[in-house]
Amino acid sequence: MSTLTEVASGYQTRHTLPLRVELVRQLKRRRTLAMGAILTLLPFVLLIAFAIGTPHDRNGQVTLMDTATASGANFAAVNLFVSVGFLLVIPVALFCGDTVASEAGWSSLRYLLAAPVPRARLLWSKLVVALGMSLAAMVLLPVVALAVGTAAYGWGPLQIPTGGALDSGTAAQRLLVVVAYVFVSQLVTAGLAFWLSTKTDAPLGAVGGAVGLTIVGNVLDAVTALGHWRDFLPAHWQFAWADAVQPHAEWSGMIQGAAVSVSYALVLFALAFRGFARKDVVS
Repeated sequence: MSTLTEVASGYQTRHTLPLRVELVRQLKRRRTLAMGAILTLLPFVLLIAFAIGTPHDRNGQVTLMDTATASGANFAAVNLFVSVGFLLVIPVALFCGDTVASEAGWSSLRYLLAAPVPRARLLWSKLVVALGMSLAAMVLLPVVALAVGTAAYGWGPLQIPTGGALDSGTAAQRLLVVVAYVFVSQLVTAGLAFWLSTKTDAPLGAVGGAVGLTIVGNVLDAVTALGHWRDFLPAHWQFAWADAVQPHAEWSGMIQGAAVSVSYALVLFALAFRGFARKDVVS
């Protein structure tokens, strides 16, 4: 009797569901195009808002929002500031939460596994592409904002609200650090969405669940009565990147925030792989 190896001569798991195939599939989806359009339009919306708005007197106190029109770098920093708490959560939850659940919803998941694509390989391909697209979304926003801000306000140093400025070269490097940190801080949302995506056949449930739990984390962080317990909440560190846009960057907050986020994310990703390996896939 022929063995499975003989029947499937030349079969190699690493050649199943290549990353480029999964990437092309995801890039062609309408939700990807819609999210890209939203992130691209946001800087233009803020540009109009600053053009028609009037500054308010805060008793001499200067905030990051007040420096938005100082330079393109400031405008890019403000775009990140207003987006980190919620808007940038959406593409992460969407790309990571929709990826597996949508296949189940289309009843195509079992056919992928019957190709045969090993379960771990399928999840790995989808996770890598989802994280890559999430990172691309976080890069797209500040890049467009920097271009729009530079065209509107000029290329110049990043003015710091507390005083001082960072020259253009240093500002660009610090903004790269900010984007990297924001991506790492969103790994918790990615882990939640991806884990839920392996548990349900409803993409909206996985995406909505991840966004909802992220919002709950933000609410809990606002409860000062929790004291030091808030240090274990990823939301508590989501704006630690502000320490990178100071004359002398402080890294302790970002290190703690990254450690908390990565720890939660690794657990959630492990749960997703473990649970999916034992799941009875019928759709």
